[in-house]
Amino acid sequence: MSVTAAKGFRAAGVTAGLKPSGKPDVALVVNDGPGTAAAAVYTSNRCKANPVLWSEVASADGVVRAVVLNSGGANCYTGPAGFAVTHASAELVARVVGVDAGDVVVCSTGLIGQPLDQPLLEAGIESAAAALAADGGPAAATAIMTTDTVAKETVQAGNGWVVGGMAKGAGMLAPALATMLVVLSTDADVDAAQCDAALRAATRVTFDRLDSDGCQSTNDTVLLMASGASGVRPDADAFTAAVTAVCHDLAQQLMRDAEGADHDIAIEVVHAATEDEAVEVARSVARSNLFKAAVFGRDANWGRVLAAVGTTSAAFDPSVLDVAMNGVWIARDGGPGDSRDGIDLEGRDVHVLIDLKEGDATATVWTNDLTHAYVHENSAYST
Repeated sequence: MSVTAAKGFRAAGVTAGLKPSGKPDVALVVNDGPGTAAAAVYTSNRCKANPVLWSEVASADGVVRAVVLNSGGANCYTGPAGFAVTHASAELVARVVGVDAGDVVVCSTGLIGQPLDQPLLEAGIESAAAALAADGGPAAATAIMTTDTVAKETVQAGNGWVVGGMAKGAGMLAPALATMLVVLSTDADVDAAQCDAALRAATRVTFDRLDSDGCQSTNDTVLLMASGASGVRPDADAFTAAVTAVCHDLAQQLMRDAEGADHDIAIEVVHAATEDEAVEVARSVARSNLFKAAVFGRDANWGRVLAAVGTTSAAFDPSVLDVAMNGVWIARDGGPGDSRDGIDLEGRDVHVLIDLKEGDATATVWTNDLTHAYVHENSAYST
């Protein structure tokens, strides 16, 4: 039941007509309490969509009672009128659900620069409110899809409490989140500070390590709401671990559904001087179009890996670098290692291991290959 697996939550997903396809496009998730604690993280893109501008303020006090999400339009660069639509959406949710508008988060996803049809959106919100149900999570997860091929949901059980979640995203995945909307729910009895600490710890090692194509979105939102309905107060470490597990699962689902991808690539850096340097190195490889194109072509071109490593400021000696792909050490001490002929890149999963031989820190960044299908999808997205 994903986002409604936790007690105290209802959700719905309906068709409002915002998408030309006629597929579901408005979702609503409501926290019935008794708790109201929440935390959120948003895109670091300076060009923020109207829903992000609204939601940053709405969630700042750590109280969120509902979130409304629409696909079929990002409501970004739509001017004051676009912000008015966001504001009106929150006010309408507040009226039909019985909460304060300042406790409503708003999320939108779709094409930038395209005004939302306010009457259709508002009719969709009213329909969603009427359809709210304790088993409405799957419908909500479906309604937020854009180029996604599958809905993305997951649940992690604690000791008498659960964390559930849903996500959308299938491209433009990059650090500081992705082109994605994520709603997490828990019935654990936790306060806003615990939610914030757990969410930031989780996103740091999951969504922020997902880098599909190096492009940041304008609408990214990850929201965690806590109803406290289980009456159980978990240990802080256990709660953070569960939130992290949910975020990791959803992040992996996002990666596997990246637009047009043939390969899912994990780039692991070991023996770095610091974790930040390990991330920098892994991300540099993840953003190398030459490397990603090579993987698409089933070419274990380790030179492209080392070239990307060399563009970073991380501490390492180029003459001792080691690189492995799918368990074969094809580069040793900055030169040729075992034959690349032993590497099978026909399967979906690719693991790149880079040994910097500088310290004890490690980090992994996840990406995917660069394919013809990705170029086609994004060359025709607005048409």
